[in-house]
This record gives sequence, structure tokens and C-alpha cells, in this order.
Amino acid sequence: MKKLLIMCGTGIATSTVVKGKVEQWLKDNNLSQDVKIYQSKVSDEINRIDEYDVVLSTTLVPNNIKEKVIDGVPLLTGIGIESMYEKVMAEIKRE
Repeated sequence: MKKLLIMCGTGIATSTVVKGKVEQWLKDNNLSQDVKIYQSKVSDEINRIDEYDVVLSTTLVPNNIKEKVIDGVPLLTGIGIESMYEKVMAEIKRE
């Protein structure tokens, strides 16, 4: 099972909105059984980022983890959603 982390500045507000949308997307793509979602704040996850297969963030992240994080802001703005989901799907399918 893949581990997907959704994080924001506080681990409460925008990550909750994004989590709901990602859960629906996973269901629509028959991936719900393949992915476990975690929700947190950036400051709690900086040193544990490698424990997750996919990481979405709705806030800025430190440069040292930037390459491992997919920008989740499209799920808040509605712009670039398909491209974002393509990146998420590629990480879910990665062996």
C-alpha cells in the first residue's frame, strides 16, 4: 500500500480540503484500496518525508525537500489539476 501525505501550514485547514478531493479522486480511479492518506503540517514532516511515497503540499516547503513534494495548490485554485494528478498517479504507480 502506498503512503500519501497531504500537508499544509497547520495540518488542519487547506490539507483537509485537499484530502477530501484526493479521497474522491482515488475512489473515482479505483485506487482507494492501494493508497493510505496521512494529513499533517509541514514542520512535523520535514525529517520524515522519505517515509511517504507521495507528498502533496498546499504551502511552501523547505528547499531540501522541495524535489520530493507535489504542489497541491491546484486543488484549491482549480488551475492545473490534471497535471497535478498526473504527477500523483506516476508516484502511485512507481515500483
